[in-house]
Amino acid sequence: MRVQDKAFVRRQSAFKHSAATLSSRILPALIYTHPGSSSIFLFLHRSIRPEEKMTGKVLNRTLSANAFLLILPFVVVLFFAVLSCGDDDESGPLVGIVYDEAGKGDKSFNDSAYEGIKRAQEELGTVVSEEITDGTESHREELIRSLAANNDLVIAVGFLFENSIKKVAAEYPDTNFAGIDIQQGNDPPENFASLLFNEAEGSFLVGVAAALTTKTDKVGFIGGLCATPDKLIEKFEAGFIAGVKTVNPDITVKTEYLTGFRDIAGGKRVALRMFGEDADVVFHAAGTSGLGLFDAAKEFSNAEGTEVWAIGVDSDQYQTVEESVREHILTSMLKRVDVAVYNIIEAQKNGEFSGGAVNHDLANNGVDYATSGGFVDDIKDVLEAYKTLIINDVIEVPNDPDNEGCLTPQTY
Repeated sequence: MRVQDKAFVRRQSAFKHSAATLSSRILPALIYTHPGSSSIFLFLHRSIRPEEKMTGKVLNRTLSANAFLLILPFVVVLFFAVLSCGDDDESGPLVGIVYDEAGKGDKSFNDSAYEGIKRAQEELGTVVSEEITDGTESHREELIRSLAANNDLVIAVGFLFENSIKKVAAEYPDTNFAGIDIQQGNDPPENFASLLFNEAEGSFLVGVAAALTTKTDKVGFIGGLCATPDKLIEKFEAGFIAGVKTVNPDITVKTEYLTGFRDIAGGKRVALRMFGEDADVVFHAAGTSGLGLFDAAKEFSNAEGTEVWAIGVDSDQYQTVEESVREHILTSMLKRVDVAVYNIIEAQKNGEFSGGAVNHDLANNGVDYATSGGFVDDIKDVLEAYKTLIINDVIEVPNDPDNEGCLTPQTY
């Protein structure tokens, strides 16, 4: 039944596409540009009764009716051709994706995943079904299971889907699954791929940018949630601190964690406190909560007549946020979720999907830093030099900060 359902979805998509092509391109071409159009007109003209030839309305009506009769066979042939083309090898894969509760529009993690989806639709012909979880475990599992029945590949965005996606993957061995930031763990299903990133490497580079930009020798880091699986957010922190300290070990780094990724007010509150304590560059790895950092940078700069900087994460946030705060975004740590999503869909289309860990780092452009706004143009050569050292294993970036924990604010 599941195979039939997938075939139906594929045929339905192909039919919609072909029907649109039929109405917008093929029919007008048959009527107006067919090589035999003059013969058609002559036939239509001769089919009108003599007494009606001088009646414009009759002429128009007859022309329309006979034109339809002439092209009807073409329409019928094309209609049945469409019905039979749904399962050809040129069609794209059926892909289901579940975003975390922030959903599309978070200007960060989920939006980056969506960019990969859009590219796959445009370039691979992917047919996509999208869902957004309400944040509960039961709903996550429900959505993944519903998508598994009718898709070739199901993608979950975020580590909170770990239990649900692995459970459903084991129940649907003929469907492939991929989880962003979800580790393989113990005894993972063979049809499950972990899309992982070396966040520390990208964070190291923006740490270098912060160290080269600060005028107070004080910078900050805001994390979205402490003690996540595999210490995910701590990797951003560790890389950032390492980058700052590599440039200048005397720079002070303050760190503080929020209690979630959707607390914009909390992000702003912490950022304002850091700016008030003389930090003039602050990096966030806090999802939607990080939008509060940008508001804080603008507000503090305007109120104090000074210039403080924010560093974004995941997407090039200079390109995604409101124009009024862009002048305060120094750079962003790019976590190329869009590339990971596109690549796994392409692998599915080409029959090359494989379970296991798929790693993304500086070497394969899985992480990087943004240059929008031109604020790091004068230090780009230095950033590129450090990037080369990391790729060539001259610099080994730590993944775990050397501290007592992330439950309380820390100073380095």
